[in-house]
Order: sequence, then C-alpha cells, then structure tokens
Amino acid sequence: MEPAVLETRDLGVRFGGLVAVAGISLSVGKGEILCIIGPNGAGKSTLFNLISGIYRPSSGSVHLNGRDITGQPVHKIAEAGIARTFQSSRLFGDLTLVDNVVIGMHTQTKTGVLGALLRPSRSRAELDGAAKRAGELLQLVSPDLYKRRYSLAGTLPQADRRRLEIARALATEPKIIMLDEPSSGMDDRDTDALIEDIHTTMFERPGLSYLIIEHDMRLVGAMPDRVAVIDYGQKIAEDHFSKIRQMQRVQEAYLGQKAANA
Repeated sequence: MEPAVLETRDLGVRFGGLVAVAGISLSVGKGEILCIIGPNGAGKSTLFNLISGIYRPSSGSVHLNGRDITGQPVHKIAEAGIARTFQSSRLFGDLTLVDNVVIGMHTQTKTGVLGALLRPSRSRAELDGAAKRAGELLQLVSPDLYKRRYSLAGTLPQADRRRLEIARALATEPKIIMLDEPSSGMDDRDTDALIEDIHTTMFERPGLSYLIIEHDMRLVGAMPDRVAVIDYGQKIAEDHFSKIRQMQRVQEAYLGQKAANA
C-alpha cells in the first residue's frame, strides 16, 4: 500500500504547562485535499508550525511519503517537499512578482554565493532559467499575474497576493502545500476564483496534495475530500463535510446550529 504523502502520528506540543496540540493524527493522500477547521485558538496554526519545522514536537511524529521528518530544520522539510503559506502575507513587497517566485526556488537552485563569484556566467544562466520558470508558474496560477510579472508585489490586492503565494509555494516543487486561511479577506467572487486556482494547480501537477486551514464554509464545503475539526488542541472529528456539519459536537465547537440547518 502506498504511504500517505503526509502523516502525523499522535503529534503534540506543550509550552510550559499549556498543551497547545494534543495527540493529533492526520493523513493526506496523494492528490487529496484535507481541510482543517476549528475555532480561533484551537491549535490549527500551531499544528502547521509543528509539521513545517517551526516548532519541535513534544510528542508524536511527522512523516512524508513514509519517511520520518520529525524535528528537522525548516529548510530541510521544505527541501523534502512541504510548502506552506501563512495567515499574514510573507511576500517581499518591494520585489517584483517574478523575484518573489524565484526566491521560492532556493531549495532547487545549486549556485551559492561563492559559485556566483567564481562562475558568474553559470550563475546568470541558472538565474535566467529560474526567472523563466517563475513566469510559467505565474501563468499557471493566474494569467493576469503573468501579465503583471514585473510589477511590485506590494501593489497587489489581497486576492492576488494569495495567488502569488501559491505560485511561490509551487516553486519549491512540493509534494504537498499547506495553506493557512487562504481566503482571508476575500469576497465570494475571489474565493470562487481561489477554489478554481487550486483545482488548476492539481490538474497541472498530478499527485499534488493540499492541507488547508480555513474558516470560509463555502470553500470548505466545495473543495476538500475530507474535513478534520480541531478544538482545544485535539482532533474531535474527521469525515466528509456533509457529515461533519451534522455532528452536534462540531456544531457546538465551531459551526453553530445555523450551519447545520443551512
């Protein structure tokens, strides 16, 4: 049986006397979308920080394609094939769209500072190739972004910033992309476009998986294969959204009674 692309096994972290994440087990298969929902402060972003290496787990483990990557440095985890975005934009606003995507290729490029000094022609050729690839990724995610590829990232509206972050995540050649509240600040039209963008990337990159933290129930209801619910650092439910939304414990924790009757 093929191993899950990403798996957490009883993953947990404690900060002093506070248990922020307690024994969470999740798995995301190849070409699958798993959404994580839960109230603010439930531990969702902390879980992402554990998976991506920002925090070191107090217990449990993280596996990528069956390989234990628990506690590895952030850059090693990125090289292994996990890309992520954050709730707040981490773009370089004073750099162009192309430059922002090229920066995302740091795990793929070979020329270091010394090599650039000693072999500038090789360094230039690699940079030119990276810029061309960045343009292709922008075109994939959004033809409109490609047209504005030499504009500064700081001039983009919120929805386009999210698209650029996805393009930069794709630049790492990931096996799975983790998106932290990607529809935050978007209206319904932008959210619909985001859903289409994600499906496009999966069509163009067969086998690419997504792990998404989200509050917009329109997106959660439309996209994922499964939904996991986290409350007080624990996973309290996991199933298809049509079943999740009917669970009383989930309604009490997050969705509210209205969502069940919608």
